[in-house]
Amino acid sequence: MDNSLGVIVVAAGRGTRMGTTESKQFLKLGDKPVFIYTLEVFARMPEIQEIVLVTGEGDTDRCRDWIDEFGIDKVSSIVAGGAERQHSVKRGLARLNTEWVMVHDGVRPFVTRKAIRDCLEAAREHGASVLGVPVKDTIKQVDQDGKVVATPERRSLWSIQTPQTFRLSDLEEAYVLAEKDGFLGTDDSMLVERLGIRVQMVEGSYTNIKITTPEDLEIATLWTGREEEETE
Repeated sequence: MDNSLGVIVVAAGRGTRMGTTESKQFLKLGDKPVFIYTLEVFARMPEIQEIVLVTGEGDTDRCRDWIDEFGIDKVSSIVAGGAERQHSVKRGLARLNTEWVMVHDGVRPFVTRKAIRDCLEAAREHGASVLGVPVKDTIKQVDQDGKVVATPERRSLWSIQTPQTFRLSDLEEAYVLAEKDGFLGTDDSMLVERLGIRVQMVEGSYTNIKITTPEDLEIATLWTGREEEETE
């Protein structure tokens, strides 16, 4: 059976919550843009055959320059994204020729190789997987007036991260159905779930943060350059 794996790294957002003129994925951590750290994690893994980077319209040339500068040789394509993340991932899918696909946020540079491998193994065993962590806080559901209507059981709630891993053919089918139905999901697993595929949750790490605010960037700056602590 073909177990080849391709990765789509999505780095096409503008990041209005960051409050900077530069897109969050291109902000520097030390001497490198955030998305370069992310690409390097995947590029050094032998399990991964190719990486497709999806970035903003007009950003492909400078991304290619950075990728050349830092010697990331597994990036097979750099694609301009669409208006929504869902449209961006769909464009990336068209560039892959692998059996499996992993989708990851370009602004999650602290994902570990162990988490990636765990996600891949779970997908191959169960058909699809997502990385996540149990929520720490009590969650309240509120109505449009801000009134609490329910308190879900915390033990059943997880905060979803990336990567998320699927058979390429399943994710392609999920995107076709979503487009046909005019459905816009908040992550890729939401689309695959609509096919009736059960997605396996894989416990990740609270350090796998998504850099979206100035506070996140401050934390990331402190963490950059530390030894990666993981089990091979």
